[in-house]
Amino acid sequence: MKNRNIYICVVVAFLSLNSCTDSWLEPKPLSFHTPEDTYVGVDGFEATLSACEAEMHDEYNGDGCAILTEMIQSDICVEGTTDKAGPQMDMDKSLLPDMPLDNMDYTRVGWYWTHGYKAIKSANIIIARIDEGKFANEEEKNRILGQAYFHRAYWYYKLVHQFGDVPWLDYELSEPKTDFYSYDRWSILEELKRNLEYSYQNVPDNVNRGKVSKSACGVLLMKINMCLGHFDEAIQIGQSIVAEHPLMTTRFTSNQNKPKTNLMHDLHSVEAKMDISNTEGLMYIVSYPNAQGSVRSQLMRNTIPRIVGVTTPDGMSGIVYTDNVESQYEINKTYGRGIGRARCTNYYQYTIWTEKEKNDLRGVYNRDSWISPSDLYYNDPTLKTSGNIYYGTHLVKNPAMSVEDSIRAWYQWPHYKLYVPDPLSSSWYWGGETPMYIYRSAEVYLLMAEAYYWKEQPAKVAEMLNIVRDRAGAASLTASEINIGSILDERARELYYEENRHVEITRIAFTYARTGKNCEYFGRSYSLDNISGPGGAGSNIKQEGINFWYDWVNAKNNFYNKGIKHRWAEYKISVHHLLWPVPASAINANTKGVINQNIGYPGAEKNVEPLKVGQL
Repeated sequence: MKNRNIYICVVVAFLSLNSCTDSWLEPKPLSFHTPEDTYVGVDGFEATLSACEAEMHDEYNGDGCAILTEMIQSDICVEGTTDKAGPQMDMDKSLLPDMPLDNMDYTRVGWYWTHGYKAIKSANIIIARIDEGKFANEEEKNRILGQAYFHRAYWYYKLVHQFGDVPWLDYELSEPKTDFYSYDRWSILEELKRNLEYSYQNVPDNVNRGKVSKSACGVLLMKINMCLGHFDEAIQIGQSIVAEHPLMTTRFTSNQNKPKTNLMHDLHSVEAKMDISNTEGLMYIVSYPNAQGSVRSQLMRNTIPRIVGVTTPDGMSGIVYTDNVESQYEINKTYGRGIGRARCTNYYQYTIWTEKEKNDLRGVYNRDSWISPSDLYYNDPTLKTSGNIYYGTHLVKNPAMSVEDSIRAWYQWPHYKLYVPDPLSSSWYWGGETPMYIYRSAEVYLLMAEAYYWKEQPAKVAEMLNIVRDRAGAASLTASEINIGSILDERARELYYEENRHVEITRIAFTYARTGKNCEYFGRSYSLDNISGPGGAGSNIKQEGINFWYDWVNAKNNFYNKGIKHRWAEYKISVHHLLWPVPASAINANTKGVINQNIGYPGAEKNVEPLKVGQL
């Protein structure tokens, strides 16, 4: 009887919908959100700024996130997932325009192209509609416009150092467009400078975490000034920023009460990035720890070795991540569970940590800050029950370990930077939610050091570097020890998983080529004329002396072009990988215009002269 009554109710309800009229078929939306009504009050503009901030968040978070590609295309890391073909190891084969360029199992080069322009499109909506909005006052309007300029500049700064000459958009796209043209990167940078000068004057410093501040605008303006050779302007801005935002030099979070921690653990902890007393942070990605269902950082998964599978010297299973291990040998919640997507190079693990860094809190000599597989213990309970002598002893590298496992499972990592607890999950290898730094005052000092380098003032370079080094406990450098390597080494020590490492080395490469300054490190100078090599059939060249990016990465990365290979690939880079391939899909869909391909990649023979910003 109960089922029969339900059936009758359903039939009656259905029939009632069909009686008298079909008006029930007409959609009756609860509200309309068109650009015309969205961009009236400040809330609509703030929502679009939040969309830009979300793109910044996605670059640094999630499995196989985009920032890993920036690290792998440099001196500090290589791709470590050696269990399959396809990842970015042999760049001559994997880094081509028609390859899968936005896939976490291959590369995220294409992510920067797609998401960079997605953020630029959002910023342009604000810029185009700012005069139609109603604001509390002129200051509020100017602040929002300045923040939109920042977001557009933030992504264009990346794009011109990743892809070179790219399409310039400074207007709202309201319909499909297939007539894009590439624009000269230098003219784009000049326009970004003008925009950011407005932002620096009109965006306040006192903003909510995760929002664009005056100081964030200043850091990006410093970098663009450096690109264009305005070194004095960069220094002047930097001095103003650090005067307002001093480095954190004493312990300041609850971590100070935990054993085996130091100031670096404080500075890079979840607590520090949320602490309002932190004067050093200038721009953040905001995340909310312990929020159920949120996107976890997966920071530890992406960066630390794949320890599971490491065997004892007698070939027995050595490591498990289950909950039934003895607490003193636990790994999962103490360090995380990685898969080695970003495998540290010897340069980052060893070379940059010299006698002068013996007391450096950031470095490998501090075994609270850095962890190696040899610091961990064999913890498989079956070893204990079987009486195996290796149970509870430190891991040792098995001489029989394969090349694949050696690459993926055996390297050190900066634990103080990568540890992110996840109280909401029993599988801590994900790495939980955490705010992250985009810019800090420490980088401002390093940028000022570099500006003084281009001005050939080594004593001032040393002074700026030593401010950062002194805080970390490293010995001071003298003017006689200064070269470009001093600056890049310090950036590696301080800014791992913060800076876009490929972008910053490329920026330096373009500065060398544009100024013609002799690079004392390699004893040569560079030119813009052939910065990506000759192109054509011989494009996959390994010739030194064409651009600084290639010389530096080739010299410092102990994998690329050194004959390191495993069953799936050999690690290789070439001169033209200074710039990445423009995705073929973007070029092919642009049927009424010309988007240039970079020299060294198929399709570059169709290039035309790039336009300049302001040119019709």
